[in-house]
Amino acid sequence: MDGKNSLQITKASGAYDDDGHAKRTGNLKSAVAHIITAVIGSGVLSLAWSTAQLGWIGGPVTLLCCAIVTYISSFLLSDCYRNPDSVTGKRNYSYMDAVRVNLGNKRTYVAGFLQFLTLYGTGVAYVLTTATSLKAIMRSNCYHKEGHQAPCRYEANIYMVLFGVVQIVMSFIPDLHNMAWVSVVAALMSFTYSFIGLGLGISTVIKNGRIMGSITGVQKAKVADKIWLIFQALGDISFSYPYSIILLEIQDTLESPPPENQTMKKASMVAIFITTFFYLCCGCFGYAAFGDATPGNLLTGFGFFEPYWLIDIANVCIIIHLVGGYQIYSQPIYSTADRWFTKKYPNSGFVNNFHKVKLPLLPSFEINLFRFCFRTSYVISTTGFAILFPYFNSVLGLLGAINFWPLAIYFPVEMYFVQKKVGAWTRKWIVLRIFSFACFLVTMVGFVGSFEGIISEKIRGKG
Repeated sequence: MDGKNSLQITKASGAYDDDGHAKRTGNLKSAVAHIITAVIGSGVLSLAWSTAQLGWIGGPVTLLCCAIVTYISSFLLSDCYRNPDSVTGKRNYSYMDAVRVNLGNKRTYVAGFLQFLTLYGTGVAYVLTTATSLKAIMRSNCYHKEGHQAPCRYEANIYMVLFGVVQIVMSFIPDLHNMAWVSVVAALMSFTYSFIGLGLGISTVIKNGRIMGSITGVQKAKVADKIWLIFQALGDISFSYPYSIILLEIQDTLESPPPENQTMKKASMVAIFITTFFYLCCGCFGYAAFGDATPGNLLTGFGFFEPYWLIDIANVCIIIHLVGGYQIYSQPIYSTADRWFTKKYPNSGFVNNFHKVKLPLLPSFEINLFRFCFRTSYVISTTGFAILFPYFNSVLGLLGAINFWPLAIYFPVEMYFVQKKVGAWTRKWIVLRIFSFACFLVTMVGFVGSFEGIISEKIRGKG
């Protein structure tokens, strides 16, 4: 036994980990940076609008509940990285691997479909948000020069195409292990624009001399309209938190010892605490500043006109952050495609061969033709979809609903039952089942509200 242990330690302490992969070097800080990059995305900018629909009690309470639910979900899921033992078992490199090992092939296909749908949809949302921010910079400068009543209109499609071109170049980054620097830059950007949004909200409240808004939120003539908006707001808030679909990919970058699940739980706690603080500040101060007139996107909806340069800086930070965030959400799809095609066509030069390329003024790099074609097609398709459905809040709500219950709650709970051998009708089983059902109801409500939002906006021809 001692000989076997010392052999494992020797193997793991060199240049390789216990699974033969290159030594992982991720730590608490890099994990927190990855999580914040994944979580504080375009969702933060719709929180003031969501708070406005729910009112002064419903808004903050919903945000806090979502934070607690997200932490429980990440706590359960981080124990599923290794199997059967969560410290010494075999590694599951991705969310789908964990579902396959714990729940079997049938449910893996469902989880895989939903995971890739959500990752793809997040890519679409990021294309939309970037275009909105680029448009906001142009409009902000136009309003500054021409006056606040000027008809400053700009077409968003060209900006979506520009973002797509940047993402095609960024897609040459091989995988998540090489992206720590992208996450650190993106996390810094998200802090910057969140602080600017928060600062502008606080200054507007001070300038107004009072806190806007009400206990019940935005008033509507029809009760049905109010209910649809509440449903949509719940979907938006649920989109702004969970990162369960890439949690195991992030955990797979962590060094061990200490055990990866312990580091991941600490990282989740720190990241969710920081995120919740920001979300409460941005959501509440945005609503306090504008009341019923709160825009759907805080930094691009022109609640704020001045100082125009500060709004420009905030939007530049959003764009830089989303360039990194898009990659964080696309890499799991890229790596799955790479693995699947390599396994399916082991002798194909198109799939497996790397070619050295030297461009003027740039260091030489290796290119794989399959990766280039697949990743380029993927970016083009997300850009095309964003051009077809440019409805920011409704799209976010729909994504939140698709992601929230199945991926962030149902599968982690079911895997935890298997991993920890939780018996039916025990106290833990009953509590987690009630928790799962409550989250299912929120998902249905968010999905219906957001779907109605997209249909009614499409009918109105509004973009």
